[in-house]
Amino acid sequence: MGNRRAFTLVELMIVVAIIGVLAALALYGVSRYLKHSKTAEAIANLGSIETGSRQQYQRETPFGGDDNKFVHTFCPSTALTPATVPLASKIKTAPVDWNTAGWTCLKFNVDSPQFYAYKYESNSSTGTDAMYTATANGDLDGNGVKSTFELSGHGGPLGDAVRDSFRVLLEDE
Repeated sequence: MGNRRAFTLVELMIVVAIIGVLAALALYGVSRYLKHSKTAEAIANLGSIETGSRQQYQRETPFGGDDNKFVHTFCPSTALTPATVPLASKIKTAPVDWNTAGWTCLKFNVDSPQFYAYKYESNSSTGTDAMYTATANGDLDGNGVKSTFELSGHGGPLGDAVRDSFRVLLEDE
């Protein structure tokens, strides 16, 4: 019996403390990973909006008036779709909400449930004065703090659209 050795209480408490720290780090890492994986939707959809905006700008659109002038301009602005920012879960937007002039011009809609609400704004100018901004807003964990993705651009001199910036404002982590 003299050769048997057991763990002391201090050794067991150290092991439990180490396991607790590792579990806390794992939970933080997993929650952060899940939040960032949800941002892929916004990035992909803003890319689609940018593509539609560029295609519209490259087309020559009748300006009206007596001189039958054709100009380069971006699609008309849209309202926030869906009308409210989703809170901590995906929501399905009704197909009719994507049937506005702006979304139709951009050839953009979201058929599957989404974490973000989208908006497109243009200044209705023509040529190099034309500008647009596309945004995606979502509240990924329902705490009232939005994650915002913003893409903006302007008209180029040769009938091409130029991206000005892509900004990301993520929720507190």
